[in-house]
Amino acid sequence: MSQPAISIPAPQPAQVPQWKKWLSLDNRYVPPVFITLILLAGQVSFGILESYERTLLAIATAIATELILGHIFLGKWLNVASAYITGISVGILLRSPAYWPYVVCAAIAITSKYVIRYKGRHFFNPSNFGISVMLFLLPVSVAMLSIQWGNDMWSLIVIWLLGSVILWRLRRFHISATYVLSFLALAVLRAWIIHEPVMSEISPITGPEYQLFIFFMITDPKTTVRSKKRQCVVAFLVAVLEMFFRLDQSVYAELYALFWIGPIAMLVEMWLDARRSKPTPAAALTPASGTAQS
Repeated sequence: MSQPAISIPAPQPAQVPQWKKWLSLDNRYVPPVFITLILLAGQVSFGILESYERTLLAIATAIATELILGHIFLGKWLNVASAYITGISVGILLRSPAYWPYVVCAAIAITSKYVIRYKGRHFFNPSNFGISVMLFLLPVSVAMLSIQWGNDMWSLIVIWLLGSVILWRLRRFHISATYVLSFLALAVLRAWIIHEPVMSEISPITGPEYQLFIFFMITDPKTTVRSKKRQCVVAFLVAVLEMFFRLDQSVYAELYALFWIGPIAMLVEMWLDARRSKPTPAAALTPASGTAQS
């Protein structure tokens, strides 16, 4: 008699702890929570917002624009976590006594994702693009947040520790670390060139605007090159160009540096990828395996 087949149950995948799921690469809600904590820490400690109403207006505009354009261009309603980050960044960084710049800036930032594209990818960080355009074209109407954290370093330390843990879990810590180390080294060089105290050149990185820049703008997964080595190179080049902008007395040096370096790096990467995928003349002449020879 034949023996009945014994079914062996398939091994169950190991259970992932809940905290690891929450900080996983796929969890798109971690950055919005973190940027909200930065806003609350800065507002409670130093009142960094122009007003709650302007910030909420920027957030609402960014979300509405994302939903409308996503439905028009992609035919679906998109998750608005990314738009929330863009809107809150505009609300924190932009400075204007009027309300309309917050609407215009948030709308420009989100629209750039759908209009300025190449081979299906947008290559400008939305908030960086929108704020840079506003600062460059409307310097009389708008400015950027420039307040420092003062002597209270605890807020800064908490944000850096929390941000570092989150970026490490999201596998993007190396980008921020490369930029920060490059900034510090180049600040020493810059102080030596212009004969200023070193601390005066280092101090800008303690500002809340730099926390958004370090943890969100230069680490944006959609607008950074793919490989870890290239990401570190790009972060270093952003710091280098920023140094030259600062030597030229540019107030918004870090924004303008990323505005130029980030898209150029992505276009170069696209060109390199296309060049690699293009068959060489020798490969084009080689007959495919299994085809009949004439």
